Amino acid sequence: MTEDDDRSAAQDLAKRLRLLLDVSIAESGAEPTYAQIAAFLESRGARLSRSRWTYMVNGHRYVRDPVIVDGLAAYFDVDAPFLLGEEGAPTPEKVNAQIDLIRAMRAARVKSYAARTLGDVSPKALQAISKFLDEEMTQT
Repeated sequence: MTEDDDRSAAQDLAKRLRLLLDVSIAESGAEPTYAQIAAFLESRGARLSRSRWTYMVNGHRYVRDPVIVDGLAAYFDVDAPFLLGEEGAPTPEKVNAQIDLIRAMRAARVKSYAARTLGDVSPKALQAISKFLDEEMTQT
């Protein structure tokens, strides 16, 4: 695997992990913590350091350790090939079922952040920003 392939695989894994974290939020109302994930993996004989988890979820390094990958797949109740983005791996039904809600949640977070960051913005400008974000979210 070349360095570019490694980087691309790391970013793809990060996208899938963030998606699965969002699915967990949609299902339970709370994001799984690093401590919960690490404890689950440890019960399966895998050690996940906080820095390694951060690298994985942010797409900075591609982790190939099958014990970690299999453990994360089990934690999120998905197949390892999906988690790794293998060609032909089906998207889990629970992910498909939550995808619209996840998009809406992500759009709401962006809108909330924009509103807080921009401070005193006219209602008209805020509506224009919201409309733009809604259109962008429906295209993806």
